[in-house]
Amino acid sequence: MKRRIGLGLGAVVVVLALLVGLLYVWPLGSDRLRNAEPDVLSFELAAKAGNVAVEEDTANPQVRSECRSMLRVHPRKTARAVLMLHGYTSCPKDYAELADVFYERGYNVYVPREPHHGLQDVTEASQVASDGLADYADEALNVAAGLGEETGVIGLSGGGVLATWLAEYRSDAVSRLLVLSPFYQPAASQAPPFVVRPLIVLYGNRVLPDRTVGDLNFTLSGLAQYLRVRRNYRDDPVNDRLQHVAVAVSHADPYIDLDVATDIPTGIAEANDLKVATHEFPEQEALPHNIVRPDYLGERADEVNELYVELYEG
Repeated sequence: MKRRIGLGLGAVVVVLALLVGLLYVWPLGSDRLRNAEPDVLSFELAAKAGNVAVEEDTANPQVRSECRSMLRVHPRKTARAVLMLHGYTSCPKDYAELADVFYERGYNVYVPREPHHGLQDVTEASQVASDGLADYADEALNVAAGLGEETGVIGLSGGGVLATWLAEYRSDAVSRLLVLSPFYQPAASQAPPFVVRPLIVLYGNRVLPDRTVGDLNFTLSGLAQYLRVRRNYRDDPVNDRLQHVAVAVSHADPYIDLDVATDIPTGIAEANDLKVATHEFPEQEALPHNIVRPDYLGERADEVNELYVELYEG
């Protein structure tokens, strides 16, 4: 009897080992995440597409009024246009002031609402999917690229993940990249590095029931979608159009791996013979993960927005 029990336990151990091993070899790539879908739009068509997004959000009672897509457009195609991508569980309101700053400097600005975000039901944000995020990013850049002769992308948190993806895969359009608190990898205090891949597999594919983490309505399945996008970055991120790369982080940010947050933009810059511009808010300033939202910045909002313009323009 003891021998049979021993054999049974041994078989269980082997099966568990195989399952754990499977989690680490399960493919995270997809054709959609490794291919862009550019579409060249005239200024008229791009402005129309942006206005349609704003109008649809305005007509949809499920979209919170402060979270509607934003379009700040001059009467003509400008020399420079910028696309601003908000973070997971957030919405375009974070960029309300920064968008105006860029617009006043002559930019055409597009701040689209991410699918499933900015709704009366905030839990809906967890329904994002990695391939859908690529669709959203591509379509948004197509609009922004039609609004200016030169186009750049600013992304916050999960939006920083998508902005980086665009800088690597949309060399037809992206000339500048600024990422703010990019969520490339969670801080070790949130999730040790060795559990990230199993987390992407199990929660990204919704094998396990979803779980809410933190106090920002983050869920594991939602976070996993951005982490999967990040796992599909190019090994050699050459973009002949790219002119400038910049990143800003807060040392008081409890959510992201600060080293990875700067390493990835640095790698992109080096692959294109550029220097990365970095700004690190010291821990004593106590800026949260969201380092662009006006009410979080308080009296410093104007100062910080000017900093972001300088980082973006290089």
